[in-house]
Amino acid sequence: MNVGKKIRSLRKEQKITLRTLSDQSGVALATLSRIETDKMTGTVESHQAVAKTLGVSLSQLYGDIDTDQKQVEFQSIKNRTDAYLHNDKASYLMLTSNVLSKKMMPVILKIAPKGKSTKEELPKNTEKFIYILKGQCEVSVGNQTHSLKRGETLYFDASLAHCFTNTGAEELQAVCVITPPAL
Repeated sequence: MNVGKKIRSLRKEQKITLRTLSDQSGVALATLSRIETDKMTGTVESHQAVAKTLGVSLSQLYGDIDTDQKQVEFQSIKNRTDAYLHNDKASYLMLTSNVLSKKMMPVILKIAPKGKSTKEELPKNTEKFIYILKGQCEVSVGNQTHSLKRGETLYFDASLAHCFTNTGAEELQAVCVITPPAL
């Protein structure tokens, strides 16, 4: 059993709706839904708030959580449906499932011509690696700007404010790996 299933089970046992759990714990409804459906793991702080609301200790919440993870996970192209939209011109396509329960988050960054991602500033100790598959872009990291084209890479501290701008005439496609996973 994972933490999401455990929370859902405890919530159902107590006949508490997701909305009520959200209101009473202070954890966003969307976050709780993602945790329960194994789309994200949540934070220790969110787990503490949920545990307190459900009347259990954190150790009870984690008590029978299965920590064994699969060593190999295959995902076919047709099963690759999770996407995170920055805006109408930029998105991340998730390359594996349950990314927030993993140690790294591999995605494909896609940006339309003249498009730009939203500015990101991820948690401290988060790193990002990008490899340009197609097109060209400018990556603004902190007070520096880097121009990248097909085949080039950039590795940086993702806690610095950063964004990607497509500077070419074709769609930008890049492999991007974030560690630890963060959205």
